[in-house]
Amino acid sequence: MRAYLARVDAVLVQALIAAALSFAHLHDLASAAGQDGWKAWAYPVSVDLLMVAAWRRLRSGQDKAAAWCWFLVALVASLGANVATAGLLDLDDVPDWLRILVAGWPALAFLGGTLLAHGRNPSSPAVPHIPEPAPAVEHSAPEREPEPAPEPPSPPSAPELPHSDAAPVPAALVEHARKIADAHHSRTGAPIDTPTLRARLGIPAPLAEQIATQLI
Repeated sequence: MRAYLARVDAVLVQALIAAALSFAHLHDLASAAGQDGWKAWAYPVSVDLLMVAAWRRLRSGQDKAAAWCWFLVALVASLGANVATAGLLDLDDVPDWLRILVAGWPALAFLGGTLLAHGRNPSSPAVPHIPEPAPAVEHSAPEREPEPAPEPPSPPSAPELPHSDAAPVPAALVEHARKIADAHHSRTGAPIDTPTLRARLGIPAPLAEQIATQLI
C-alpha cells in the first residue's frame, strides 16, 4: 500500500511540475505576442482544457479521429510554447505569424472544445433499428372427429349354483358339517339352524339347506 501511494505521489508531483512549467511558458508566449493582463493567463488554461477534453474522448473510445486531431493541436501548442520560450525565439521581437497564431487560438480552441463536448455521448450509444419479425402464420390442424368412448365391459355373470337335486353333496362336506352341528349342540344344547351352518361352512344357502336335511 505504501509503495502504491509513493508511486501515485511521485506521478502527481511530476504532473504538477510539468503542468506548472507548461502553464508558465504559454503565459510568457501569449504575453510576448501582445496578450497582456488576464488574457495572457487565459491562454494556458485554454490549451490545457482542450488537451484534457481530447484525452477523455480518446479514453471513451468514441470519435477517435476527431479526438486525436484536437489532442495533437493542443499538444503542438503546448510544446511550441515550451520550445519558443527556451531561448530559440526573441520574446522582445515576436514575428507576425506567431502573433496571428496566438490571436486566432481562442476561436480554434472554442471550435475544438465544442465539437468534443457535443459529440455522440459514449454512455448512450445509438441503438440500431431491428425490424420486427413478421407474425408467424398459424396453420390450424384439421379437426378430428372425437372417437367414441369405449363401452365399459359388462360385469361377469355370477356362476350358476347347482340345484339341490342336481348333484349329491360330497360325503366329506356332510361329515364336516355334522361335526360342526354336534359341537354346536353340545355347546348350546340346541340343534344348529341352517343360517348358522351356512355361515360356519361359508357355502351358498341352497347347499346349506341340502346339507341340513341330511343332518336330521
